[in-house]
Formats: sequence, C-alpha cells, structure tokens
Amino acid sequence: MNILALGAHPDDIEYGCGGMLAKYARKGNGVYMFIASDGALGGDAEVRRREQKDAARTLSVREVFWGEYQDTEVPLSRELIVRIEAVIRQIEPRMIFVNSPEDTHQDHRHLAQCAMSATRYVPNFLFFEVPSTVEFRPNCYTDIADVLDIKLASLEAHRSQVAKTNIEDLTILELAKSSANFRGIQARVKYAEAFQSVRLLLNL
Repeated sequence: MNILALGAHPDDIEYGCGGMLAKYARKGNGVYMFIASDGALGGDAEVRRREQKDAARTLSVREVFWGEYQDTEVPLSRELIVRIEAVIRQIEPRMIFVNSPEDTHQDHRHLAQCAMSATRYVPNFLFFEVPSTVEFRPNCYTDIADVLDIKLASLEAHRSQVAKTNIEDLTILELAKSSANFRGIQARVKYAEAFQSVRLLLNL
C-alpha cells in the first residue's frame, strides 16, 4: 500500500515517524512525503530542501511533495486542504501520518487541522509528535529498535538543524533517541514511536 506522511517543515516527519516509514519501506510499501514549508526561517531554504531530499533518500521515500508555503505562515485554509487532497488523489494512500494539532507552533496546528479534513476518507489517520508538541496522549506504538539507526540517519541528513534544539549541549539525534526510549518503555520495548490515532483500521 501507499503511505503519506505530512510535515509542516523539513525534519518534522523524520522525528515523528521516521522509524515507522523505514519499516513500511523495508516491506516494499510506497512511502511519500508532503512538506508544507521549506523552513526558511530556520536556515537557508535551498539547503533545507537539499537536506530533505537526502533524508527522504535515507528512508527510501519515493517522492517528496512541497506545499510552497512560507515558514510560520502555513495557513488554516481551504487552499491547503485542496492541495493535500490533490496529493491524496495522486498516490491513493491507505495510511496518513501528520503533526499533532496539540502543538506550540502554528504551522503544525494548521497543517494537522487541514489534514483532518483532507484525509477524511482515508481509513488510517494518525498524529505524530515533535519536540514542540504538548499534551500528547498516544494510544498506539510501533517498535523501532530494528530501524532506529535509519531514523537517526534521516535526522542527521538535516545537517543544518542537528544542533538546533534550543537545549544546551543536546542534539536532535540525542533528543530523538531519548524520546524513542521513553516511548519504548511505555510500550514495553526498548525503542518505539508513539502515535495518536484518529482512525485505525485493523485487518486481521
């Protein structure tokens, strides 16, 4: 099946569900990304686009779609809903991942809310967390111990962002590994990614 991950900025997806995407790709599923903004306020736009392509290659992503919105100005609008719907029609995903709407960054909130409308006919729809997410209450997990190195490599591909955590002496790689360990403890495994499912179709 095809899987679509939506992120407000480069590296959101890798942090939130990079392990899950690596597992899907490893099993031969089609993995795609939609990035709403190039994150220009967090660095040089061209550099960040190039880093995103490198990260996508690490995760065996088939194609990256760009929303072309300005960083910090991702809108809560019909236009964004229509743009996401166009990508959905093109690739027909059965599984969608997106930033949680419970977040301190407006781009994350707006993308999540628009995605809820655009993906209303997709059977599987889950929110992921990033460092700026708040009040995240996961209700499902995936064991990523066997793909943690791929997840971290995809984050490391965003070279200009690795040290930008706003926490002294803590890289995004350390933060992601700590988070994966914490969520793993909750799920009774060593490393996990956590999700909040809006819809989850279990085929037995």
